[in-house]
Amino acid sequence: MALLTERLAERRTGAPPRSAPGPLPGLATAAAGVAAAWAVHLLVPAVPMLTAAVVLGIAAAHAPGVRTWVRGAARPGLTLAGKRLMRIGVVLLGLKLGLDDVLGLGWATVAMVIAVVAATFAGTLWLGRRLGLRGDQPLLIATGYSICGASAIGAVSEVSGSDEEDVATSVALVTLCGTLAIAVLPLLHHPLGLDDAQFGRWVGAGVHDVGQVVATAQTAGPVALTDAVLVKLMRVALLAPLVAAVAVSVRKRRRGPVKASGKRPPLVPLFVLGFLAMVVVRTTGWVPAAGLDLAAHAQELLLAAALFGLGSAVHLPSLVRTGGRVAALGLCSWVVIAGASYGGVLLTT
Repeated sequence: MALLTERLAERRTGAPPRSAPGPLPGLATAAAGVAAAWAVHLLVPAVPMLTAAVVLGIAAAHAPGVRTWVRGAARPGLTLAGKRLMRIGVVLLGLKLGLDDVLGLGWATVAMVIAVVAATFAGTLWLGRRLGLRGDQPLLIATGYSICGASAIGAVSEVSGSDEEDVATSVALVTLCGTLAIAVLPLLHHPLGLDDAQFGRWVGAGVHDVGQVVATAQTAGPVALTDAVLVKLMRVALLAPLVAAVAVSVRKRRRGPVKASGKRPPLVPLFVLGFLAMVVVRTTGWVPAAGLDLAAHAQELLLAAALFGLGSAVHLPSLVRTGGRVAALGLCSWVVIAGASYGGVLLTT
């Protein structure tokens, strides 16, 4: 409304219209958010940098004196960060996974991970639609819970053309539940009768974001951490077929009237092909350890910038209006993935 009033005033006075802000202010703001998230992680190592980036983005969108900047001049760059930098980060995520790592888990564990992902995705999607959540929220929340949190939400939103507010709300919910898992799951380690390796696999199969998996599993020692990361990366590998399936679904829906742009989403998005290419590169062993470390740092920084941008698009009053239904979906989905992964671990170890 303020922007519209300004444009009308410019017409009345004959002043030349101001050009729209470019992406640089928003990208600089995202970089500042990444630096702040990194500082939070250094001060409180239990808080993953990606989680801190989302929370700081939400805070910036509502802080007096900052929200006007975030919603105005910085918005184009923050939106760019949430989309383009997310794609690059997802591509680099492929360098964390080699085919030999997947095969090393054993076919029973691979089947268990696939079953947990399928049950969580289908159950969350069904319940979200039954609850009447708006837009693509059921699809995005189901993706975030079943695959790899905010990174998966960003990847699927690229092919589904989801509304930015739906993406931001889904990221906020998945991040909140994943953060709670860091505190809750270690308390259940021994009461549930799990040894360290079983606990690690349970965490890897049931916690959303890679950073949250590391923060949760490391409480049980190196064996738990190793198994947790391997199982988690197996879930990450399922991101590619899921995004391709969503792309096929979107193409079918748009087979009738095509949008004015005349474009349909590609069958397999370019960044998903890049992700798969990086998995192959990692499997060959061509990249030295130093290169993998550098790529891992770059991937974390890019995803942190993207998640800060997505967090800055969260509008809490809108979230509160559907908060009861969103919270109910998040809680039910959390119970589904925790229960299914627990049962799967007991059956396969």
